[in-house]
Amino acid sequence: MSEKESNGTRLREIISVIHKHQIARGVTPEKLRLILEDLGPTYIKLGQIMSMRSDIFPKKICDEFMRLRSEVTPMPFSEVREVIEHAYGTKLEDVFEEIQETSIGSASIAQVHKAKLKSGETVVVKVQRKGIYETMSRDIAFLHRAVKLMPPINMAGLVDMNQVLDEMWVVAQDEMNFLAEAANMEEFARLNKNVAFVTSPMLYREYTTTQVLVMEYIDGIGVDEKEKLLEAGYDLDEIGSKMADNYVKQIMEDGFFHADPHPGNMRIRDGKIVWIDMGMMGRFSQRDQVLLGKVIKGVATNDVSLIVEAVLSLGDFHDKPDQKLLYSDIGDWLTKYGNANFGGLNMGTLMQDLMDIMKENRVSMPHSLTMLVRGLTTIEGVIAEIAPDINVVQVAAARMSGNRFSTSNMKEELHIGAKEVWQALQKGIKIPSYISDLLRSYMHGQTSINLDLHATDDLTLMLNALVRRLVMGFLIMALLISSSIICTTNMEPELLGIPALGAIGYFLAIIFTALVFISHIRSKKKKR
Repeated sequence: MSEKESNGTRLREIISVIHKHQIARGVTPEKLRLILEDLGPTYIKLGQIMSMRSDIFPKKICDEFMRLRSEVTPMPFSEVREVIEHAYGTKLEDVFEEIQETSIGSASIAQVHKAKLKSGETVVVKVQRKGIYETMSRDIAFLHRAVKLMPPINMAGLVDMNQVLDEMWVVAQDEMNFLAEAANMEEFARLNKNVAFVTSPMLYREYTTTQVLVMEYIDGIGVDEKEKLLEAGYDLDEIGSKMADNYVKQIMEDGFFHADPHPGNMRIRDGKIVWIDMGMMGRFSQRDQVLLGKVIKGVATNDVSLIVEAVLSLGDFHDKPDQKLLYSDIGDWLTKYGNANFGGLNMGTLMQDLMDIMKENRVSMPHSLTMLVRGLTTIEGVIAEIAPDINVVQVAAARMSGNRFSTSNMKEELHIGAKEVWQALQKGIKIPSYISDLLRSYMHGQTSINLDLHATDDLTLMLNALVRRLVMGFLIMALLISSSIICTTNMEPELLGIPALGAIGYFLAIIFTALVFISHIRSKKKKR
């Protein structure tokens, strides 16, 4: 079938589904969800990705799309065999002792089968749907063409539909690369190796390709199976508390968090929370972590300016937002939540309201933050179901308070502070050279000054002296600040009980200060 014929067939399928749901009688979020489910795996996945972009799409649509069924019709086992054998370049029986033909889970991009390796280990084999990449690529291209036939669509003044489709395609491609998911599994395991109550499935890297992923089979008990957990002797409040604590750690400390923490992706085994399915992970850069910390600090200290500064640094905008309006909106938001009892706060709701404010002010937030909002909303729902007395905000406050003066945090803050000081010094030290260059250019007739100022000998001497003093002043400041930073470390050797390098810096600063003072006294005597 040619591409043209394929597109024509797909168009007829779409028209048939739209007609079935009587879209002419009105469109509701629920109807849109049902349409996507009927259109098949590609559109289900697109809808799931859309549900994470509450900064672009209306909240009602995002909430409804979060309900898109995760289970879809599994592909025949003959296709499963074909994908596996193509990935390994050998027969299925050469790799696995046995594999169940009936899938234990089937989603829009892949499905999983229980199997046993030749070595005897029981594993889960995640197999990508046959031709899913080509199908999704075709559907995205079709949607791009459909958008061109419509008037320009602008969602809340932030981004057009072509940009949205491009972003969805990038996210979908990441999920279709199982080597990326394998890397996520390894990173998650490394970051949580010292957490006694958290684990994740062991990855069988030698059996993993872009289309097939093999991992340890996890039996355990689902986190939403309360009766089974109680029968096994588990404390539900303890599970909820540890789940919240670990999720806060993932966000605030690791900058790498599970973006889809629904009950199907967490199990309890041997007293540990087992996180599974690392296909959708959120990531914060160090910069984003610092800015997110400023937002939290702003809420804690009731500092509107700090929050505005942080969100403007986090966000992206085509037109400069009305800062007065933004300041007012965030002030109202802070009034709403700033004085509330921590026990009654919902972090997902809090962050979603902030995202809505950004959307109204035409500020687009990074994808990682929208993933965070979805993740928080999901996990708070899970915790509320099994342990209603556990509050994520309280857990986060306790963890942040406990870690506020930790050695690691102090080192990080010192590093960031020192970096900022160094950058400021670099810029500051350049100021005298800029002035000197400007004066030199002027003296050589290369720069014109509108004031038609003619330099006299006295003026030249005065300006040269000023430049020299500015340079010395910045040098002294640099020595004092850098020496002070060095003195907070345990650097050896030591002199007079402090690091020798810091002591030398202080000594040089004193000498340079004395020279500036002597020069100033001499210049006064000459004037007399």
